[in-house]
Amino acid sequence: MNEGRKVKPMITKVYENPNIYKIDVPLPNNPLKNLNCYVVQDNGESLIVDTGFNRPECKEALLDGLRELNVDWEKTNMFLTHLHSDHSGLAPAVMHGKPGNIYMSKNDHDYLGWILNGNRWDTFDEIYRKEGFTREQLDWLKEENPARGFEPDYYFDAITVGDGDHLKVGSFTFQCVFVPGHTPGQTCLYLPKEKLMLSADHILFDITPNITAWVNIEDSLGDYLDSLVKIRAFDMKTVLPAHRKNEMDVYVRIEEIIHHHLIRLEETIDALEKFPNAHATQIGSCLKWSMRGKTWEEFPLSQRWFAVGETMSHLDYLIKRGMVEKTEGDFYSYSLTDSGKACKEKLNQLWQIYA
Repeated sequence: MNEGRKVKPMITKVYENPNIYKIDVPLPNNPLKNLNCYVVQDNGESLIVDTGFNRPECKEALLDGLRELNVDWEKTNMFLTHLHSDHSGLAPAVMHGKPGNIYMSKNDHDYLGWILNGNRWDTFDEIYRKEGFTREQLDWLKEENPARGFEPDYYFDAITVGDGDHLKVGSFTFQCVFVPGHTPGQTCLYLPKEKLMLSADHILFDITPNITAWVNIEDSLGDYLDSLVKIRAFDMKTVLPAHRKNEMDVYVRIEEIIHHHLIRLEETIDALEKFPNAHATQIGSCLKWSMRGKTWEEFPLSQRWFAVGETMSHLDYLIKRGMVEKTEGDFYSYSLTDSGKACKEKLNQLWQIYA
């Protein structure tokens, strides 16, 4: 009976003055489930914040939502908080032939160019092979990794923004807040008078943002923690995250995330004490992940890929601070520079900068 009936887009008004609407963009077969695409509207102008994957289900939901909101394409721009394909994937498809601009941080726009114009996945595959993935696993991930295949169709032009730059929507002026870590150039949007922050993936409330090791980025976890300290200094009354809901105090959540990474770093030290000269996959298998009762071997391979990337970022953090050494060869191996107890004592002393 319902066959062929068009499903009405899920739109929620989440803020007034300025009017901000949330379009639920589905992320099929992805544990994140959906992207919160925000549309800011004032005086006939619109700003679209993030897009969803470059796949038909996302495009249909996004365009239906924009039609429902009566977006005037003559007065509409787009802001991409960061380069991940669940945020940028549809940008050129949606804005192609439109008079509006796409805004994005220079760091992430440049990095996206390397991803789309080069052989980024070959580079990452070789790194993950050296960190313990088999070639068979990597071949399987070429088809099944949710990070692949849903990027923008081409490297699009963008007006690049930096920390403290401003973006106007009608009578409202957003401040760009540069928060590298989750990606090399993630950027939030802030309305000072309203104490309103669009937090992108920098602060999520019922899951912890993935922090991975990026090629040519020395210490993404350190960058992320510094960015948490930076954003904590802002006066925030309303925080709109890019995924799921926000039902708790943002400052409490920031402290929870910081504590989470301290525990993860201590677990990494414990794993290295137990398994010296291990690669990141072996170390990652020793850490505590949200696996819903599954063992590491039962954990979906695509999710293990993300977990190992996060393990690598924690190893990078410890390497930069002199607690871990990395040996390069056909496989990478890691070892503590001192006893596990001494490394933990040093870590806890250093951790005071985040208090």
